[in-house]
This record gives sequence, C-alpha cells and structure tokens, in this order.
Amino acid sequence: MKELLRSLKFLLFSLSAGVIELGVFSLLNELTGWSYWPCYLIALTLSVLWNFTLNRRYTFQSANNVPKAMAQVFGFYCVFTPLSTWLGSYLADTLFWNEYLVTAINMIANFVLEFLFDRFVVFRDSLDTNSVAKKRK
Repeated sequence: MKELLRSLKFLLFSLSAGVIELGVFSLLNELTGWSYWPCYLIALTLSVLWNFTLNRRYTFQSANNVPKAMAQVFGFYCVFTPLSTWLGSYLADTLFWNEYLVTAINMIANFVLEFLFDRFVVFRDSLDTNSVAKKRK
C-alpha cells in the first residue's frame, strides 16, 4: 500500500511538472519561432527542477544529501535529455510529427524512467527518512 501511495504522489507531482513543461514549451514554441530542441530543453529543465524538489521531499521523503541526489538525477538526464532531444527533433523537425505529440511521448517516457531511477537508485537507501516521514511515525 505504501508503494502504491508513493507511486500516486509521484504521478501527481509529475502531472504538475508536466503542466509546467507543456506551458513553457507552448509559450516558447508559439512565440519564438525556435526549432523544437531549445523549446523542449528549456521546458524540460524547469519541470525537472520542480519535480525533483517536490518528489524528494514528499514522495520519497528523503533526508539524503541533496547535492548527491541532484548529481544522480543530473546523470540520469545526461543520458535521457540528449536521447529524447535527438528523437524529438528527428520526429518533429525531420518527419514533421506534431510537436505536442512528440513532447507528450517524451513526457511519458520521462515519467516512467525517472520514477524507476529515483525509487531504485537515487532514494533507494534513504526512503522515508526526512522530517515529513518522521512526523507520520
């Protein structure tokens, strides 16, 4: 039950990050005339910062070292971001897929992969160790 609740929290915070990502992406895509990749990268960066902050505190309730956890998440995005940017740019700019469909596909992949990485790598040994978790005990 605890892991189901954790998954639901991650989903809700990820949805809020998705709103940020889509909002920023839409503004940049519609107002700047830039190609897909800079709009996507800026939107992704802002949503990741939001998502990391909320999920660390409330979903995983981790008291681990913030710089270390951020470095691990940064490592994840050092792999995910180039791959998703390249694929997104290829689909949107070369194959002319709809930019919003491509962004949605990237967001779904990001959601699943980041949850697994956060749960089983970044916060594996520090689940439920912060002040929020201690208040519940």
